[in-house]
Amino acid sequence: MVSRGSTSNLDALAEDITSGHSQIKAFNITNATSSYDYNTDGLLLGWGLRNSVGVAEEPITGGIYSVENSVDEMVRDGQNIHQDSPGEEMNFHGYLNGTKYAQQGGNYGYPSCFAAWDVGTITNNTGLQVGTQFAIGNQNATINDTFCQNDRVAPRLTFQAHMAPLDMKFNDNGSAAWITFHGSWLVLEVPLILAFTDGVLRDRIDPIGYKLSVVEFSNGSPIESANSSTAAIDIVSNLDLSKCPNNCFRPVGLAWDSKGRLFMSSDTTGEIYVVVRADGSSANSASPFSGLPPTGTASAATTSSTKRSAAPRHLRSSWALLIAFLVASIFM
Repeated sequence: MVSRGSTSNLDALAEDITSGHSQIKAFNITNATSSYDYNTDGLLLGWGLRNSVGVAEEPITGGIYSVENSVDEMVRDGQNIHQDSPGEEMNFHGYLNGTKYAQQGGNYGYPSCFAAWDVGTITNNTGLQVGTQFAIGNQNATINDTFCQNDRVAPRLTFQAHMAPLDMKFNDNGSAAWITFHGSWLVLEVPLILAFTDGVLRDRIDPIGYKLSVVEFSNGSPIESANSSTAAIDIVSNLDLSKCPNNCFRPVGLAWDSKGRLFMSSDTTGEIYVVVRADGSSANSASPFSGLPPTGTASAATTSSTKRSAAPRHLRSSWALLIAFLVASIFM
């Protein structure tokens, strides 16, 4: 499976299915005898996907999921709503094992339609809820909310805007999807509509993301509904986001080892982290949601708040983070 992103914030070429932009394709390399042309070859799993960096196969049913970085600088009916909408997305793309999925190869909206996050900040928001597709810019007879909701594939889950999911790995038993949220960004030269705070230009006033989270799965699908705002449960996050992104860890890649330890990289700090349960046991061998302590407890080994707001399940002292090992020492 190969994901190809956009060339800009709003890439007009993504509207053309023959461009190959903002798409996920699968290629059968079993008997490959020559190179593939991404634009014309392969099985199209989905298009209209801005930057779906993390792509993974759910191990029980074989379902293909991706996590997508959505747009910045969002304007709706002339009003800037970019700080809290649109949300980042988890999308479902069907199967590669022969199971049929009617929407496989469908269009997921970009660059015209996006998933709502903070509905209250979206103008003309009648009928919108978390995850509902809505139209960018000024609605017209061609591109409008009705078109977005009827003719585009909605995300399976939606996450808070600008958290920037970059990688996703499933437990072997399909009980959970682990996701790194790289976090909101800052640059020195950006359009004036972006937020200026503390002498720094950001894509939102308050930094968000910079954490490792987990989404509970059952029978090949997230247990939370598509309009949930609490599906991602924080396992590890920075205590003081005001120091981000330059002075905090910033998660990127994930990998399991043979002992069930989850390795996580941080590009800002140049570290490799290892995530295990507090007793040192495998993070992969059982559901991350089993045997959890009551709300409000936390062990000294836990490096961040892991409260899941308005939700019946919580992660506390069942998890620990072993920080900043040298690669050479991990395998000792």
